[in-house]
Amino acid sequence: MKKYISITLSAVVLILASCTGDFEELNTNPNRPVSVGAQFLLPQALQTTIDNYWGNKTRNQRLNFDHAMSWVGYISRNIYENEGDNYNVQPSVNISNWEVFYTDGLINFQKIVEIAGPDGDKYNPNYMGIGIGMKAWIFSMLTDVWGAIPYSEAARGTDAEAIFSPSYDSQETVYAGIIADLEEANSLLDASGPSVSGDILFNGNILMWKKFFNSLRFRLLNRQAHIVAGSGAIMQAMLNDPATYPMMESNAEMAALTYGSRPTNNPWHDILILQGRTDWNMSSTLVDKMGEMGDPRLSVFATPGEFAEGEILGTPNGLPGSVGSNYLGYSAIINPDNFAQETSSVILMSYAELLFLKAEAALEGDITGDPQMYFDQAVQASFDQYDTTMPTGFVASLGPVSKENIITQKWVALFGQGIEAWTELRRTGFPVLPAADPRALFQNDGVLPTRLVYPSTEYSLNGTNVEAGAALNGGPDDMKTALWWVE
Repeated sequence: MKKYISITLSAVVLILASCTGDFEELNTNPNRPVSVGAQFLLPQALQTTIDNYWGNKTRNQRLNFDHAMSWVGYISRNIYENEGDNYNVQPSVNISNWEVFYTDGLINFQKIVEIAGPDGDKYNPNYMGIGIGMKAWIFSMLTDVWGAIPYSEAARGTDAEAIFSPSYDSQETVYAGIIADLEEANSLLDASGPSVSGDILFNGNILMWKKFFNSLRFRLLNRQAHIVAGSGAIMQAMLNDPATYPMMESNAEMAALTYGSRPTNNPWHDILILQGRTDWNMSSTLVDKMGEMGDPRLSVFATPGEFAEGEILGTPNGLPGSVGSNYLGYSAIINPDNFAQETSSVILMSYAELLFLKAEAALEGDITGDPQMYFDQAVQASFDQYDTTMPTGFVASLGPVSKENIITQKWVALFGQGIEAWTELRRTGFPVLPAADPRALFQNDGVLPTRLVYPSTEYSLNGTNVEAGAALNGGPDDMKTALWWVE
């Protein structure tokens, strides 16, 4: 991957007009661009957004890595348990994650939509479709983390009638909006249309963008299917018309960013290799469950501790540092060869996940098809994704297809995607997490966080609207209020 120069939004703003005829000419720097094409904004928008999603090099922006991956039992901490593992969330984490997704993500993709739109400088429906679809992906994460969020009035600070204090939309409204946005993105994207450059995710392959956005739309429809009538009918219509709604058909088509060398390297490489951090272990929740199943993917995810004599051992979540530090060197760590190299890929959505979604939808009667067949294919796709041979009889040993089996195997397959796994755990209650270790000291009254509280900056800068937004969630602004899609 090439090193891309960061382009700030200020570079896009045109030089102010003057009241004299020649003032603009005399005061325009010929070496400074007054208008930037979408191809220059796209790589930076993708890089920063995906970095922030996966686990930024900056501590306060590691919601996925430090917090969500601990909450679902992928990893645990042997020190600094108050940085997520014990259900504590520092106020700076709320502020930083909110800001980076809105400023580094949504604003940049909104600018791409404006530049490439019919009223922009460089009309290109494919850039426009990418921008709209990526905004939908970001909004889906924001609403799944906080609930009600600014959506319809978000990223409007540079409009002719600028909005600096956006109102909040309910989660139901946000879902309806982003599902419609993904439909629009699909209709705009045309593989035979104008080319795009600066695409570090799919290298300009518009069909892959369509498959990603349609698969994402299927994810969101499935999540709301139990409460929004007609969701299943839309999913079925998409499956019935693959020419209009193409979706992922193999592991080769999953949405994954392959990183390059520094400074565009995988952020986990900085955290685990360059910084030499050793305060994360594999959680005993995942290690014990995969060991119980005889699942060889465990050695793909984990590397034995230095003193463990080749055995993969886990550390319980929520332990105080005085206890957790005793596991250092004995408990397994994230396999650096597979997840922490400079070029290690970051997964936005996998083919296996799509198959698990189909299995659940078929089981619930939302689409036609055999849920067992989809389930078998999903598990196989996950093994294939990691070039691992599935043991003979592995799927049969799991028992008949069920909601719990589908989501539990999906949880294993989602390793690394902590936010998505946390969302599915909150929605379904699966996998069933083990009882807390008696030595654990969880905060939040021992309740798995259901959402994040709104950042303090919203209360100081957008107070009336954030209070109205909190009311839309149907409970206090804390980490125990259930979100709209909980079953």
